[in-house]
Amino acid sequence: MRLFLASTSPARLATLNAAGIEPIAIAPGVDEEAAVAEREQRDGPLAPADMVQLLARLKAEAVVREVEDALGAMRGGGADDGGVARGAADGSGYPAGPDGAARPAGADGSGDALIFGGDSAFAFGGTIYGKPHLPERARERWLAYRGHNGVGGVGVLHSGHWLIALRDGRVVDAVGEASQAEVHFSGDLSEAEIDAYVATGEPLKVAGAFTIDGRGAAFIDRVVGDPSTVIGLSIPLLRRLASRLGVAWPELWNRA
Repeated sequence: MRLFLASTSPARLATLNAAGIEPIAIAPGVDEEAAVAEREQRDGPLAPADMVQLLARLKAEAVVREVEDALGAMRGGGADDGGVARGAADGSGYPAGPDGAARPAGADGSGDALIFGGDSAFAFGGTIYGKPHLPERARERWLAYRGHNGVGGVGVLHSGHWLIALRDGRVVDAVGEASQAEVHFSGDLSEAEIDAYVATGEPLKVAGAFTIDGRGAAFIDRVVGDPSTVIGLSIPLLRRLASRLGVAWPELWNRA
């Protein structure tokens, strides 16, 4: 069983790799701001969990056609994958495993696969934060996170998950769920530390302007909930979603 990742997030890829899974990553190309604006115009303001679930689903659905084409090429043997999959050295057309040998989309080459789409947002002080992109925004957020009088702030990271199942190269089912984790920031951060962290560029491209698997980990006292949720993909939840689709977690292991 092959997993396709509707994301180019290095953090999500690394999380899956650490769990024994090497997915095929595809950029979903979803206009997130436009999608949220359209839904809110119709239904009113979205709660954080609803927003990340909407975007996770849209991302997964955005790559379905490309995945179907890729599975067809894999099953056909040797068709061009359009840059979606890494070809094995034997020229079979299937993606290569860690040893360079061909590994078909499904264990039996049937074209069975899963597509995962994810999205994250951080809620702090009544405001939902996505990626800051600009250094001044990241700095402003961190000044708020460090709290007052040595007591750090607390926020909630919301992570949306959407999983689509394909059998014989066609969509048959989908499930989704959001997870949350509470993030407690250190209350003794200095402005010099914040400036140094922002200068690394690390917080500019992640939801909430922080990481727990990089330099930002030093400034977070604890996480209440699944830590992988904060990274943007809850491994325990993904396992449960796969199970609901009839896929046993070990079927996804494809890393040596």
